[in-house]
Amino acid sequence: MADAQVTCINKQPRQNQYEGITHLGGAGWKWTRQQVIESIEAGNNSFYTLVDGNRGDIGVVDGPNGKYLRTYADGKWNDNLLSLPECT
Repeated sequence: MADAQVTCINKQPRQNQYEGITHLGGAGWKWTRQQVIESIEAGNNSFYTLVDGNRGDIGVVDGPNGKYLRTYADGKWNDNLLSLPECT
């Protein structure tokens, strides 16, 4: 199982900020949100962010409009993904 750092995201403007994320990427890779969700749920890979030296593990959350991704750090869910720059 790989432990991949997410360093960028792509999003489209929408009302729901979590569903707005379309892709996540890192050094040499870029996956759709759905690919990351499926990989986490299957136990194939883990993903994390590193913001200001703090690691935030990425998890799948069941929201009212379906599954989305959030980071979990310091014992709570947060929105570190949204602070990442856009992938090129």
